[in-house]
Amino acid sequence: MLAGVSADYYARLEQGRERNPSPRLLDAIGQALRLDADARGHLFRLAGLNPRLAPGSSRDLVHPTLLHLLDSFPAAAAYVLSPSFDVLAANAVAEALLSPFGRMRNMVRVLFQHPEAKTVFAEWPTLVETTVHALRLNATAYPNDPEIRALVAEFTTTVPEFRTLWEDQQVSGLNRLFKVFVHPEAGRIELTYQTFDVRDAPGQQLLVGTPEPGSRSAEALAYLASVHGAPHHLPYGTSQRPS
Repeated sequence: MLAGVSADYYARLEQGRERNPSPRLLDAIGQALRLDADARGHLFRLAGLNPRLAPGSSRDLVHPTLLHLLDSFPAAAAYVLSPSFDVLAANAVAEALLSPFGRMRNMVRVLFQHPEAKTVFAEWPTLVETTVHALRLNATAYPNDPEIRALVAEFTTTVPEFRTLWEDQQVSGLNRLFKVFVHPEAGRIELTYQTFDVRDAPGQQLLVGTPEPGSRSAEALAYLASVHGAPHHLPYGTSQRPS
């Protein structure tokens, strides 16, 4: 009853006599059984399907524990990305670092559409290539993600650079990245990023960018955080600063 299927169909499914359940049905069964993320993923794989994001989950939903974790990186730029590379939440340092892009929070849009992107990202061509290949990997892992599908449909028809990279069929995760920022307030900042999957929210990733201790980049990052003083756990682009 909770899954919205007949007892006869569910019995056939459990007994292996029904071998082609739909993703929607598996979502319903997962909800009825109150499966966690690992169990839901296992259920989908048993059916020969890729796990999907939890039904009805908001891309803006970041687990409170993860929000607190962002606060534990006072000297690093830490933020959470959705599968389509929306910045869902960021700490004060990341808010300050990304401030040149205003309220634009999707990193694919920032790279290709924001007028300051090629100035702020000193190694823009390399970063663009890495981002598009990582988006393609996410598109394979989450084929029904509406944000990814809409983004790809738009950019493959309107942005030639994106289309060229998308059509080369290359995939790679974000994993470990080296980024060079040229911030209008703090100058050149070099960061090494590590990427972590968020097990409580499949598809979300935590990125943490750290400077070399004692370097000019570390000083610049601290300066930005002190000047901006952004709240640590609000979604990027919605921080409330003192008037």
